[in-house]
Amino acid sequence: MADKLIDVEVAYAKPEQQVIVTLKMPEGTTVEQAILASGLLSRFPEIDGADLKAGIFGSVCRLDQPLRIGDRVEIYRPLIHDPKEARRQRAAKR
Repeated sequence: MADKLIDVEVAYAKPEQQVIVTLKMPEGTTVEQAILASGLLSRFPEIDGADLKAGIFGSVCRLDQPLRIGDRVEIYRPLIHDPKEARRQRAAKR
């Protein structure tokens, strides 16, 4: 019998662009497998595959986390500015 397929999404966002790829993957697929299948690593070479950070619906998770039906995997990019430092700079301007 064939593996049951589940619908999942893989999302990546830059300040000027957001991409969501919808996939049908075998039940038991991991976060990392879905990211690789999405093609986003080759589409966005700035994503560091060696230091990949991801989450499901905004909660950071491990790359070996199995996915469930309807999960949305989010690929996180490094912060450009430290949020605490940005607040300090805004407060100093007042």
